[in-house]
Amino acid sequence: MAEKEATYERFVWDNLKRNYIGNYLHGMLGMTGFRLINAPTFMPVYLHLISGSNTIVGIGQALQQVGSVISPIFGATQIEHRTKVMPAAVWMGGLARVQIVGMALAGWFLKGQPLIFAMLALLFLFGLFMGTQRVVFGLLMAKVIPLSRRGRLQAWRNATGGLIAAVLALAAGKYIIQPNLFGHGYSTTFALAALLTSAGLWALQFLLREPEPPNLPARTSFINRLKTFPALIRSDPGYAPFLAVQMLATASRMAVPFYAIYVAHSMELTGKTLGALSLAYLGADTLSNLVWGYLGDKTGFRLVLLVSILAWIGATFLLLTLHTPMGIFAAFFGLGAAQSGYMMAAQTMILEFGSREEMPMRIAISATAEGITASIGPLIGGVVADSLGYLTVFSISIAFLITSLVVLLGFVKEPRKARLARV
Repeated sequence: MAEKEATYERFVWDNLKRNYIGNYLHGMLGMTGFRLINAPTFMPVYLHLISGSNTIVGIGQALQQVGSVISPIFGATQIEHRTKVMPAAVWMGGLARVQIVGMALAGWFLKGQPLIFAMLALLFLFGLFMGTQRVVFGLLMAKVIPLSRRGRLQAWRNATGGLIAAVLALAAGKYIIQPNLFGHGYSTTFALAALLTSAGLWALQFLLREPEPPNLPARTSFINRLKTFPALIRSDPGYAPFLAVQMLATASRMAVPFYAIYVAHSMELTGKTLGALSLAYLGADTLSNLVWGYLGDKTGFRLVLLVSILAWIGATFLLLTLHTPMGIFAAFFGLGAAQSGYMMAAQTMILEFGSREEMPMRIAISATAEGITASIGPLIGGVVADSLGYLTVFSISIAFLITSLVVLLGFVKEPRKARLARV
């Protein structure tokens, strides 16, 4: 086994340059397109535009998360026993991209209630395949990128992808959505997102060289794998409280779909303004990722998680208290930086708990736990926004963030230090 481990490590380092470039291009182009869909600007505003309802906005975001609740576990059971997982990654990633194409076509060819129903269905399917994709690509990165290089890889791919996304968002708002390019500005934006994400997947498929792990778990049925979850969560003492932090922070995202809609009460929300807000949000993602990545490589990602949650709380307060254009843009900048830091920390820390053999299912458990809270949150947020107002939604969101911060400070230790102590 020691000889097999040494061979595995040699393969990883011998192919690091090629795999680094492949992961970089996939992340940069893929995340550029997905950011246009997932940013709290275009999609929530589009759903509100076609429905006129905060509840529909919440349902749309909730359905996207519902799709990702069970699918990560299913995806993990399909790949954890495989020596090569790239073929599954192509299928799962490709199906996620098909849904974005469907969103573009729905906008061009449907109107009224059929358009609303189609968008809700496509968001559900998008979440479904994004859930499986998250597990597969998380495992791929863990297999081919050494622990000491993951932060800087994510920093540069997220930074350059964020820069492209920020420029595209500004251009999309001003030159695509506002003039209704090709008959439907939002559809054109979605089509552009699909093209970019597909280019990233093609680059990874062409460049990746995947090692065969020296030890793999036996293939297990979906039901039997579910029965192992309690033991898997307990296998690393730091994982359970980390999972609680993930769920609490994700629950706070109930307010995210309503950031841009809330701004409409303070300033006119034209396509140009929407593009500028997206630029602030995604531009912060670009700049901050370099800080988060190198900080995480140097200290571990617990500190990144801590700082990003604090920044998230501060930016939400800023959005509530400053209603000038500069104050609003500053709040969106802070929200973009905070949420990019949270995503990088959460997705990287999960790779550092427990054993390598358990990694696919551990990623799946976290994705499912996040999906449960993320699906309930926007739905409740939409109903609360319609009945009690946006201030109540944002206040509940802040309460969840503060609670997650308390759990992180009190119960979660840096997993990298714990791993070194065990060795």
